Amino acid sequence: MSYVTIHGKARLLAPALLAVALAACSGKDDSAPAAAAGAPAGPAAAAPAEPAVSAKVQSMGTDQLRDSASTALRENRMYAPAGDNAMEYYLALRDKLPDDAAVKSALTDLQPYTLIAAEQSLAREDFPEAQRLIALIEKVDPAAPALPRLKQGVTRGMEVAVKRTQEETDKVRKDAETRAKQLVEQQRLAQQQAAEATAAQQLAARQEAARQESARLEAERQAAAKREADARAAAQQVAAAPKPAAAAPSLRAVSTPAPRYPADALRSGTSGEVLVELTIGTDGSVTDARVLRANPPRVFDREALNAVKRWRFEPISSPTTTRRTLAFQPNQ
Repeated sequence: MSYVTIHGKARLLAPALLAVALAACSGKDDSAPAAAAGAPAGPAAAAPAEPAVSAKVQSMGTDQLRDSASTALRENRMYAPAGDNAMEYYLALRDKLPDDAAVKSALTDLQPYTLIAAEQSLAREDFPEAQRLIALIEKVDPAAPALPRLKQGVTRGMEVAVKRTQEETDKVRKDAETRAKQLVEQQRLAQQQAAEATAAQQLAARQEAARQESARLEAERQAAAKREADARAAAQQVAAAPKPAAAAPSLRAVSTPAPRYPADALRSGTSGEVLVELTIGTDGSVTDARVLRANPPRVFDREALNAVKRWRFEPISSPTTTRRTLAFQPNQ
């Protein structure tokens, strides 16, 4: 296939967009500062890691390059993918045939498409691809008006991307710090609430204990009052009961305190009586006492004996033994 045929195929691919791209490139670059090309290069302006034309393409012969360029044009691979596109094939042909006008014309026709692709790569922040395409443009024409603007666009774009990445990193870090602070505050509030709940429970427990103690003391007070009333009633009953025949006619009681009502019997409402035999000394004190009969057994015995041992009588001429029945009625 001849260069004219290849060149013709390239021209068939040039729509109205080509003219617009050429006008845009030339118009924007005229107003760019002359110092832009000489501006200090940042990380984005560094030379591409790979040459504009791959080593594989450079090693191909002229006939193979022509066929590959024709196929690439036919398949619309004008500038991509890397290592298999019409731009690289024509650049390799130009290196081998520097005076071939058809090759130069084909590169001139392909350059606007490469320029548009570079602009699109910059727009989507695909900086490696943009640098590769810029390298192709620069190899076609090192003095291309769009080169300073494109290189500056890569530099600025990468700076903006780096800044945005840093800002996003800072935001993520700040968000993490904020969440950590919120978590600490939530834990502090939870601990404070737990402490307050514990204190409230302890206060409630103390109040309940105080209430129960107050109820217990009131119950004991009422029981004591009941026992005292029962003791008075029992004393009156004992005093009114007929004296046993064995008692001395002259035996006269001075003090007969009523027995204490057992708490268990009082709570259960148990009643009963105890027959006690007691010996009174000459001074009127009870020197001995024993239970003769108790109903129910062993419920009121102790309190009955404790009571009669405190009894006092008028002095008598000789010790006397007598019997007394002590009644226990919870409702008296």
